[in-house]
Amino acid sequence: MAKKPLDDPKSGIHRAKTWEIAFYSANNLSTNLYMFAFMYVTYFLTGFVGVGVVLAGSITTIMRMWDGVTDPFIGMIVDKTNGKFGKNRPFIIIGNVILAVFSGLIYFVIPALPDSVAVRFPAYIILYMLYIIGYTCQCCVTKSAQTCLTNDPEQRPVFSMFNMIFNAGLMAGFPIIVTDYLMPKYGTAEANFGDALGQIGFYRSLWLIVVLLSAFFAILAVIGLWRKDNNKYFGTGEVQKIGFRDYWDVLKNNRAIQMMIVATSTDKLAMSMVSNSTIMIMLYGIVCQNYTNYSRMSALITVPKIVLSLLLFNFVARKMGQKKAMVIGTWGGIVSCVGILLLFMVGDPTTLDLTFSNGLTFFTIVYFVLYLIWQSCVGVTGDLGITMTADCADYEVYRTGKYVPGLMGTLFSFVDKMVSSLAGTLVAIMLAAIGFSETLPTQDTPYSTSILVVTLFCLIGCPLIGYICNIVAMKFYPLTKEKMEEIQEKIADIKQKATAVKVTEE
Repeated sequence: MAKKPLDDPKSGIHRAKTWEIAFYSANNLSTNLYMFAFMYVTYFLTGFVGVGVVLAGSITTIMRMWDGVTDPFIGMIVDKTNGKFGKNRPFIIIGNVILAVFSGLIYFVIPALPDSVAVRFPAYIILYMLYIIGYTCQCCVTKSAQTCLTNDPEQRPVFSMFNMIFNAGLMAGFPIIVTDYLMPKYGTAEANFGDALGQIGFYRSLWLIVVLLSAFFAILAVIGLWRKDNNKYFGTGEVQKIGFRDYWDVLKNNRAIQMMIVATSTDKLAMSMVSNSTIMIMLYGIVCQNYTNYSRMSALITVPKIVLSLLLFNFVARKMGQKKAMVIGTWGGIVSCVGILLLFMVGDPTTLDLTFSNGLTFFTIVYFVLYLIWQSCVGVTGDLGITMTADCADYEVYRTGKYVPGLMGTLFSFVDKMVSSLAGTLVAIMLAAIGFSETLPTQDTPYSTSILVVTLFCLIGCPLIGYICNIVAMKFYPLTKEKMEEIQEKIADIKQKATAVKVTEE
């Protein structure tokens, strides 16, 4: 089979080299490292800032809303940028530097301030608001640069494949760093989780690890974008004049982005609750009574999860289109979630033993298989949301002639964050309702039925609600693989006409 050319002016298709996509996808890994590190910020707020559990969860929600508010402003700046270093690369560097500086100030300066909520709390709010601006700058590129990297419908899912592989490694490695390195270093001899989170050294060591790794991956992303981040690959090839009125027009009339927002924002809300550090402690530390199962599960499913997800990407997303892959991944998630719920209802979760010291128990085998299938489906539906946003941006060019990837990506992020920001508050409210209003549960907290109910609602109930929203949204999502091929041909025609007009004028 002949190798496809990188650029095909006739069809309007332009492609990236495989290594460029791989390097560029490291940008999402770079920002996700900070997201994972701040999973423990609630414990920092209650332990070092001095606020209560509900307020700590509410502050996390409010700050995520602030994250969403900054999105439209950064998106407009990205769309108006077209300098010597491209449209996207400057925002990777600027964002990563801001993240490193202000997260460091949070963990190094705040504990050194006078031990008063009235002093430490406002300081945290200010520093975190500035930290979020950096997060928005770098995250914006993950979506906006998709369109200039490649517009080949078969190649776009390749980003999701690399993104899934990298983040599977992160999800496997991060718990190991926390439970097998930082907890023993800063906790008791038994690596007690609560003791470790009570030591400022835990947060500072975690910060240093994240800063170094995140900077490395940000550099890879800049290298990956180097060839494609230029005017030649920017939609119609023209810098757009963007205002806030355009946001409303896109949200009102672009059916594709409307449906993507419905599907992915509800998914993000559910996954934010599932991955909440307190929920993981309740699941593995209290319900299953062995928190080390958390890191072991993450490590054990990494390779098979990658294999299963790659099969879905290769045989569904690349061949049949991203919409079809989203639907199939969603149904896989529904089936596996229902299976896990039934398992917890009829089985004994305390027999979960991923050390296999007592052999393979029924609960261990069934839970592992169902969890593996579920996380493979999550890898597909979650990662496709990024590349499908690029399809929505191309659809906007097709619909109106405007190339606004920054607007599209940040509009999507704005609504997504407004919805998913509720995760921390919802978890905090549910914990307060069962008696944890001042302190959070730890692995030493006694088991209770109320803890089981809250854990299963966050773990299974919320994802099922999100999956139902996915099915409904994809019913009205217009961008099939065939439609995207038609869109790229139309964009190529727009470019050719614009080029002809320039030649005539000259």
